[in-house]
Amino acid sequence: MSLGKMNRTIDLISSEPVKDAEGFAVKGDHVVASVRAYKEERRGDVKWANMAAFSTATVLYRFRTVPGLEITTALTISDAGERLGIVSVDHTKGRGMYVELYAESREGTVR
Repeated sequence: MSLGKMNRTIDLISSEPVKDAEGFAVKGDHVVASVRAYKEERRGDVKWANMAAFSTATVLYRFRTVPGLEITTALTISDAGERLGIVSVDHTKGRGMYVELYAESREGTVR
């Protein structure tokens, strides 16, 4: 994966409460990491058709791993103002150099 294809900057966001300097729990979104990523939208080709397990995923992101950061489905992605939930996380080629994750759009609902 060349750096030229990783032309989008995305934020990995945690929504879990975090303690501040005084020891109080602070609610809200916290940016865990900002990374350059490759984005691929869902389309009707053979590759996406063969991924029946990821039927809800609409976007594929690939980026370099962040040392010391465990990326799970509990995190969300912010890409150009759009919020996406992570469906699946995979390390490509088993070397731990790149992360490939599938995400789906999360739209707010009013109740």
